[in-house]
Amino acid sequence: MNVTGFDYYADHADSSIGFTRTATLIRQARAEFERNGDTVLLFDNGDALQGTPFGDWAATCLQRSHPLMQAFSELGYDAIGLGNHDFSFGLASLDRILAQSPCPVLSSNAHRIGPQTVWAPSAILTRQVRVGGRYVPIRIGVLSVLPPQTAQWEAHRLEGQVNVTDALRQAREASTGLRRQGCDLVVALAHSGLGQAEAAPGLENAAVPMAALPDIDVLITGHTHLTLPGPGHADLDFVDNATGHIHGTPAVMPGSAGSHLGVIDLTLTLDAAIGWRVATSHADLRAVAGGPDLSDAPAAPEDAKLLKLFAEGHEQTRLRAASPVGTIAQPMHSFFSFCVPDKGLATVAAAQAAALRPYLAGTPADGLPVLSATAPSKFGGRAGPRHYTDIAAGALSMRHVADLNIFPNELRAVIVSGEDLRDWLEMSAGIFNHLPNGSAPALIDPKRAGHNFDVIFGLTYQIDPSCPARFDDRGVLCDPDAFRISRLQFGGRPVSPEQRFVVALNNYRANGGGHFPFTTRARQIKLPQTPIQDILRDYLSGARPSDPLERAADPFQLKPRSARQAILKTGPGAAKYLDELGRFSPRVLDRDADGFMKLHLSL
Repeated sequence: MNVTGFDYYADHADSSIGFTRTATLIRQARAEFERNGDTVLLFDNGDALQGTPFGDWAATCLQRSHPLMQAFSELGYDAIGLGNHDFSFGLASLDRILAQSPCPVLSSNAHRIGPQTVWAPSAILTRQVRVGGRYVPIRIGVLSVLPPQTAQWEAHRLEGQVNVTDALRQAREASTGLRRQGCDLVVALAHSGLGQAEAAPGLENAAVPMAALPDIDVLITGHTHLTLPGPGHADLDFVDNATGHIHGTPAVMPGSAGSHLGVIDLTLTLDAAIGWRVATSHADLRAVAGGPDLSDAPAAPEDAKLLKLFAEGHEQTRLRAASPVGTIAQPMHSFFSFCVPDKGLATVAAAQAAALRPYLAGTPADGLPVLSATAPSKFGGRAGPRHYTDIAAGALSMRHVADLNIFPNELRAVIVSGEDLRDWLEMSAGIFNHLPNGSAPALIDPKRAGHNFDVIFGLTYQIDPSCPARFDDRGVLCDPDAFRISRLQFGGRPVSPEQRFVVALNNYRANGGGHFPFTTRARQIKLPQTPIQDILRDYLSGARPSDPLERAADPFQLKPRSARQAILKTGPGAAKYLDELGRFSPRVLDRDADGFMKLHLSL
């Protein structure tokens, strides 16, 4: 929920993001098209409610109208689709917020068990379009789908209350149904990314086969925070990077955090025999800033009305974020989380373990070794070169706590075997590219998400990227002879396949997020619902005792190999920490087109 051009974690303005800037582009585009007599529709494609401290504040203010719903009203939105993170505050909060929506709220594949009042499976909008010198009505059907895995990821909030069905199947049924109801045009709000081209059940990212459905005329995609049209999809079948068309269907994916406005321009013709049809289409993105080097790139000004609307929330969020927590003696950052020890990850892991231990006393798990798994929250990637944790030594406040763990996750615990741990770590190690001798490819596979790089504290192990990945990004065993994890030890001794451990982790991973294979075999331990941010706050403030994992050996190292080289992309802020990469003999290269610092590493 980046409604303002402000980074609440770092407590400074950020001109590359923000709904206040996107709003300026929206008003400009609306005026541009309406001057030509065109009909304009405006949609939101989900995950609008959560993601920043502002969103956390807005969700808890029960006595106020939700600021985002007010903004949607001000800008004249026509429909809103739901994303998986919109459920992160629970159904009671979601119901209260969506009841204030100025337009239809849609989800075609999230089905409420019991009475449904706040969102609908689809909507039919009647609008006027110009034909010659007159305007005639047109019926526009709108559907919306989100990943079917949402029910799994948010099981602790949705179980027994919401079923989420297959996105592709539901899009097919909804679009066909809208046609039968006489819709002339069908728009799909697909909170789904650009994945495989082949249709299959249960796809998390189903946009490519969805675009091939005959009854969908326009596709708005999302979820994975990429951009379309734009670079980065050259290896995807049926996707035209330059024009944004997928299977010939116009489509946009407008980045994240309000970084872009997606614009699809359609020319319709009225055929006496078949009715309205799309004669020509053009898809485009308009960025709120001109490039990664914001010192030289002009940014869209922030919309004055929305700035006023968000002013109270902005100030309240900054006040909450400034609440003192404790102090740290050394800086914590995530610039090198994939290479060397990350003190921030170690702190989160220790806090999770400290919160878990009291609940194990007197249970069958009492006496089992306690481990803790966590992954980077901010690791650059699709969010850009500024999206890293960077906390200086000294006083800590709540904004730093949120910076270390940006998601509203809760503590969970599982009992796993040594065999499970090895598979868990093999899946995590899939984030690395396969590194051959001699050449220097990128260290990290851009198709893998950094928040799936779990580091398990309490163990020690080596990762060898010169081996191929054992699992693909969906957790499917793709090379049974491949093992990147070696020297897996606990307490200085090899971990045996039948050995058992208790692992503290977050609900996203425990519920199957990231397609990790261990989750189908792990036994969950019942715990009270406790947000990890609260646990981390209490740990850093001294309200929870220091945990032994804080003093444990660094969990992993990249296995040394002769003639192995790689390029690490990281944020420019990493420059002041380069000494931490000493064993890799880092050499600074030119920045890439997105503004990332490139470092040549010798492994």
